[in-house]
Order: sequence, then C-alpha cells, then structure tokens
Amino acid sequence: MSEILKGRGVSVHYGGVQALADVDLEVNENELVGLIGPNGAGKTTFVDALTGFTRYTGAISVDGRDLTGLAPHQRARHGLARTWQSTELFDDLTVSENLAVGSRRPSPWQVAKELVATPSTTTPTVEQALDLVELGWAADFMPDELSQGQRKLVGVARAIASGPRLLLLDEPAAGLDTSESEELGHRLRALARGGTAMLLIEHDMGLVLSVCDRIVVLEFGKVIAAGTPEEVRRDPRVVEAYLGSAGAQRAAESLDV
Repeated sequence: MSEILKGRGVSVHYGGVQALADVDLEVNENELVGLIGPNGAGKTTFVDALTGFTRYTGAISVDGRDLTGLAPHQRARHGLARTWQSTELFDDLTVSENLAVGSRRPSPWQVAKELVATPSTTTPTVEQALDLVELGWAADFMPDELSQGQRKLVGVARAIASGPRLLLLDEPAAGLDTSESEELGHRLRALARGGTAMLLIEHDMGLVLSVCDRIVVLEFGKVIAAGTPEEVRRDPRVVEAYLGSAGAQRAAESLDV
C-alpha cells in the first residue's frame, strides 16, 4: 500500500502558544484515517498546516513530494482538497456551479476561451460527486434553498469533484442527523475503497469508530494515541482526555466486566 501523506515532526506556534508539537501522521492509499481529540487539541491547525494556511516546522509530503514553501493553491494542485467547518459556498451560484468551480483546473487557453463563451457546469465529475452524497436532485438549486446538513454535503461533494489524492474532511457530519451521518459514513468508505485517501476530523465518535481504518488522537497539540478504532477506544489516555480521570476509571471498570 503506497503512502500518500507523510507528516513528520509537524509543529505550529502562535506567538508563545504551541498549537502542535512534533506530530507524526501518515495516510496510505485507500485508507481512511480519523484525527480526533477534545476541542482545542490542534486538529484543524494540523489541516491548516497541511494545506498551507498556517506556518509550521517539520516536514509534510504528498506522494513523496515535499510541500515546504508551497502556497495553498499549489498544494491543491498536488492533490490536497479540504472541506471547512463553516459551509463556505458561493451563494450566488447553483450547487453544480459550486462544484464546477472546485473541480476545474483550466489551462490559459481555456481561460481565454471562456472570456467569450460560458463554460459547461454539468460534467461527469460534478454529477458523480453529487450522486456520491445523494444530492444529484439539487444540482440546479441555489445553496440557500438547502438545509444546513445538505450544504455541508455540497462542501464534501465539491472537494470530491476536484479528484484529490488526499481528501481532508473537517467535521463533515456537523449539522447532519444520525441517519444522515451513517449514510455519509457508508459513502466515505466506498470512496476510500475506490482509491481516495482521506483524513477525517470529526466529533461524531460513532462515525469515526465505524468507518476509519486507523485513528490518531491529539490532546494539547500532541499525539497521545494511534491505532485501530478498537485499540484507540480502549486506550485509557484517550478515555481520560474525553471524560476526565474519574470517567476514565469508570470506563476501565466497565471494559473489565
């Protein structure tokens, strides 16, 4: 299994505050890796470092290519695509147009041509991405005609439409009900089997534990655990990070029963 993402010793400082400290994380082809931790653990900061939106020390590579010094748009061209916690859609464009913006990488000739001709926004890539999240029916809708959960799914589909090597999902299940979250999980697994590597940040532990191949846990910017969902679920450091020491003791007693 080939390695898509490799992060080594990734650290981020904001003034005197260390948001990440020597984080190591890998994602392989066809793999769905979860990145979890309490609020403020550094999860989104790590994705910001990967995608070039914050300065970091350490090394990050995609498909063996060192990303040092590359701007966000250059990293996107190397196969990184992300969603955002807030639903950043173009509200004056239709759903399919929102996806077309994310999926197209026109050449200079195409840009010149489109100055005098309107490009098509219905492409197999856009249609497939919408079908993947079951929003094909909404292709011609405006974003403000959709629910918050549906808008989140449009953001996921837009990232998928770019055909990334690594898809970075920042809380994609936020705003979804239980059944929608479960369905999203099924579709993410299908996407991973199809060859798209993913890093999933999510507070829905049921979703993370059910769909991820491996999970990395952050607390105060440091990796405190990593392994399979079952290994992470039983790790006392993880339980304590989420529940506190008293909750960790009760959880340990329940697991021994």
